[in-house]
Amino acid sequence: MTILERLQAMRAGDVPTHGGRTLAYVYDSGLRDADAIGREALSMYASSNGLDPTAFPSLLAMENELIDLAAGLLDAPDTAVGTVTSGGTESILLAVQAARDARTDVRKPNVVMATSAHAAFHKACHYFGVERHMVDVDPSTMRADADAMAAAIDSDTVLVVASAPSYAHGVVDPVRPIAQAAKAAGVRCHVDACIGGWVLPYLDEPPAGPWTFAVGGVTSISVDLHKYAYTPKGVSLLLHRDPELRRPQFFASADWPGYTMLNSTTQSTKSGGPLAAAWAVVQHIGSDGYAQLARDARSGVDELIAGIATIEHLSLIAAPDSTLLAVETDDACDVFTIADEMLDQGWYVQPQLSFRGMRPSLHLSLSAATAPHVPQFLTALGKAVDAAVASGPIEVASELVEAAQAIDPATLDDAAFDGLLQIAGLGGDGTVGMPERMAPVNALLDAAPPALREALLVAYLDRLTRR
Repeated sequence: MTILERLQAMRAGDVPTHGGRTLAYVYDSGLRDADAIGREALSMYASSNGLDPTAFPSLLAMENELIDLAAGLLDAPDTAVGTVTSGGTESILLAVQAARDARTDVRKPNVVMATSAHAAFHKACHYFGVERHMVDVDPSTMRADADAMAAAIDSDTVLVVASAPSYAHGVVDPVRPIAQAAKAAGVRCHVDACIGGWVLPYLDEPPAGPWTFAVGGVTSISVDLHKYAYTPKGVSLLLHRDPELRRPQFFASADWPGYTMLNSTTQSTKSGGPLAAAWAVVQHIGSDGYAQLARDARSGVDELIAGIATIEHLSLIAAPDSTLLAVETDDACDVFTIADEMLDQGWYVQPQLSFRGMRPSLHLSLSAATAPHVPQFLTALGKAVDAAVASGPIEVASELVEAAQAIDPATLDDAAFDGLLQIAGLGGDGTVGMPERMAPVNALLDAAPPALREALLVAYLDRLTRR
């Protein structure tokens, strides 16, 4: 078997990246010519290095062109500047880091965010020693509560966060009042448009109102190109309203005998391939092309909403503002079994665990390539629900639930984690693997507090990556 044949064989167990059947993780335009030019550009620039723009000025030119295009989409002023990053998480990390470093006078900085803000903000706060002040969303809309957000801002707040839209529920926060409250307090406001920034501008304004730089008080916006710009992974953009806001993001070090390190991002060495691929795909599809792709995806969402309304036991958690949504079930079945049943039929949907009184749900991100297949998806979804109802909701033994609630992860050693992983169905006899059915695992994780969920999954990942 050749090396390429081995690669093809290894891919056999992966979810498909094209064809519109994976409704999370990947975004498929359905345009083969765009995919082809992206792959060619990726290969052409794979060995280039974005560390030094003076050595690779072509990368700098492409970066500036992408930022200019994004600035137009996001109603940015002429003073706006931006940076290409490796993905939404890095864009968010840099937004938090820049906000922290701009306020050296604050000893215990905090970020105010809704509970629906992406977990990448948790990661940023963890990395950079920033406290999280989390505010519950409005339960009727799942949007951030602007009044509660404003009330949470204090003298140590360095950043306020809004989502456009939130990943978990697909709704756009009321950015205007949130940004106004931040501005009144002299605090930065970041809009996380990683998943919506390249599609929302082509759709009707969301019910919560404007969310771009057109809103006074918005100081930075992140938008991923490898989502709804349909470029190869991983390229995101982080835009700031002016250079002064961006400056703390940069890092330089001349205090050693080697070259002076100068970085605009967390990374130093980075392949120019993803940037070149993103530039090529964006140039190829163009504004009119993206407008059509956005309409196609949103049309598919509307058809999906109508279809879900006809399936007993399912309901939307909130009316989506973009191209992603979340679905929950009644007590007749559970979303974890539905996700397994959908995978058996060749569709990947993403289960989300319960949180602060919110029921478990299924996350669906609809790409343009999925839109023509919504009828088949709905047929499969109906069958999956029927199968889930027939088997009944997964029940976790009450003694396991009580034990999970009482466990302090900080007190567990390696052997204890091995035992818990075995109970959860993620390991046994000192080994771990991928279970055939994830529903029982997810049901047990759902019964555990978030801290134990995190600890178990970290232990699982650790063991998957041991030799």
